Amino acid sequence: MKKIISTLTFLCFSSIVGVAYADYELLQKSNCLACHYIDKRKYGPKLNEVAKKYANDEFAAEKLAKKIKSGGSGVWGEDIMPPQIQLSDDDALILAKYILTLN
Repeated sequence: MKKIISTLTFLCFSSIVGVAYADYELLQKSNCLACHYIDKRKYGPKLNEVAKKYANDEFAAEKLAKKIKSGGSGVWGEDIMPPQIQLSDDDALILAKYILTLN
């Protein structure tokens, strides 16, 4: 029984870590890190600042996914984020959900 519980715990932990790693890979693959870092300012806001700003918003993932796809300016100063139209709606939502975990 202990072996089964240990195996299940390992599999659950592995899948959680795997998903987080995959989301970071999508962040890299989507070229988000060209303008954003997680904990340092580059051209756009720090991604952990974005997560903190939207921490109490139940619709934050959908809002951020829409902003990722459409781009924008004025929320974080004068910086302009170009639209990321090459991303699928699903990938934009995955990125948004990942960013929200960074606070």
